[in-house]
Amino acid sequence: MPHLTSAKSGTASTGVRTGFGVPGFAHPLLAPTEWGELSRPGTPLHWVVLNVADGPGSRPDPHCLEAAGRLRNAGVRVLGHLDTAHGARPHGELVAEAQRYRVWYKADGFLLDRCPTDRTALPGIGRTVGALRAAGDDPHIVLGHGTHPHPGYAEHGDQLVTFSGHWSDYRWSQVAEWTADHPPERFCHFVHGLPLGHLDEALRVARWQGAATIFFTDRTERGGRTDPWETLPGYWDDLVSRLGTGVSE
Repeated sequence: MPHLTSAKSGTASTGVRTGFGVPGFAHPLLAPTEWGELSRPGTPLHWVVLNVADGPGSRPDPHCLEAAGRLRNAGVRVLGHLDTAHGARPHGELVAEAQRYRVWYKADGFLLDRCPTDRTALPGIGRTVGALRAAGDDPHIVLGHGTHPHPGYAEHGDQLVTFSGHWSDYRWSQVAEWTADHPPERFCHFVHGLPLGHLDEALRVARWQGAATIFFTDRTERGGRTDPWETLPGYWDDLVSRLGTGVSE
């Protein structure tokens, strides 16, 4: 059965109310404004991903410790970034990185980025997720597919990222039929290259497709040369106001 977990005491919950899942800003030294904005009261945050150095790094980073602590004190889940490399990363490496996130940054869970989508990779991802859960603390697991995976993955992740891409693809995207068997809080959509004038349309797409956790930005990949998630969108205040204040408990 799906591992749907309730929020820990003092931790923001991913309820039906639409809110933000932040895929991972740049290092706090490079993006101090971004990390500071996340602590603003009333921002509807479901979780924030901490990616120190393509993972947890080799030693605790004081700037990341401060940023993560500030968010956790505000009741926001902080997730460690684990790159599965489409299933190519060894199981032991992922589990070891997860442990460092736990010990150093008190991570509340993990985003398994570049998660595979095919049925053949299911056992490997299931093994990794099982090990992450067995380590305790009821971690919140987000599987970062970026597209609709085989429906069996819904048995392993608390949430699945079923879209990650450009607005030009998102506005014409279709939802997989099997997702109708699950509530909106199970799914996340990340959209870049989204102009301000299409914010309401994008929010309607997310609602129609049943995704309660989103991150929209006007930033682009610039042909793969930049990470669109590293900074705040230019219309952050407008986006926050559209979602309203507070998070569903």
